[in-house]
Amino acid sequence: MRELMSSFLSNDSAFGRVMTRCGVVIGANLMFVIFSLPVITMGASYAALEYTLFRMERGDGVINPFKEFWKGFKMNWKQATITFVIAALLAAFLLIDLRITNQAGGPVHLLRIPLLAILIVELSLLIWLFPVMVCFADSLPNLVRNSLYFAFRKVWKLPILLFFHLFSLYLSYTDVQYQPLYAFLWTFFGFGLLAYLDAKLMLPDFVPFLPLVDECGDRILEPEKEESDSVYDYTNKVEPVASVRRQTEERQKRHTEERQKSEKEILDEMQRLGM
Repeated sequence: MRELMSSFLSNDSAFGRVMTRCGVVIGANLMFVIFSLPVITMGASYAALEYTLFRMERGDGVINPFKEFWKGFKMNWKQATITFVIAALLAAFLLIDLRITNQAGGPVHLLRIPLLAILIVELSLLIWLFPVMVCFADSLPNLVRNSLYFAFRKVWKLPILLFFHLFSLYLSYTDVQYQPLYAFLWTFFGFGLLAYLDAKLMLPDFVPFLPLVDECGDRILEPEKEESDSVYDYTNKVEPVASVRRQTEERQKRHTEERQKSEKEILDEMQRLGM
């Protein structure tokens, strides 16, 4: 009986893996809430939350959420803060205009439709932008382009992400009777669950453009690149790339050159053998 309980509660059991991931989600969520209190740091905090959950999902789930959160916060501080400030100003401008158009009559009232469409596009872009930001090192304009690329690559994922992100927040805001319960849920694991959903849906699209990792989520160096990449720390970000599409083109070009080189070596060997 003791051995059965020990195997059931071990980290390698199904129950142990689930509880480990729950602990990471709760720990990262608490860090997000604390680091978001100054408001201006909310963008960097959300990027750090995404970073932690993506790291957990790509490895075996056994990570230190507090250490990984702090690492993601420092790494994405500048880009995430700039993104948050710009997005917040644009959203505030659109919401004020929506309120004005809702109160106005006549043709002005119809302007609420394009304003609402712009707001939805902004939210859709932000849902993808922060995960792309924590996975790829690049300039902010290129990160925006890469976010659009991934968002429309498998467009069926976007409505799912929008539903869970927007409906949960809308329900928490409008259901006044249960707002204390919603506040408790958001404080302990609500934001972490949304970030975990992002990792589950987005990571399969990112993996072809990311370096190989072992079961712990640590980068595996390629033999031919080990010397040049030995100073690179995968726990920060993937290798800097100008864009996801350019990285794909470079890989295809490298594979083609290697194949041509192999064919040339075979022909040279045949000539030396007199064939």
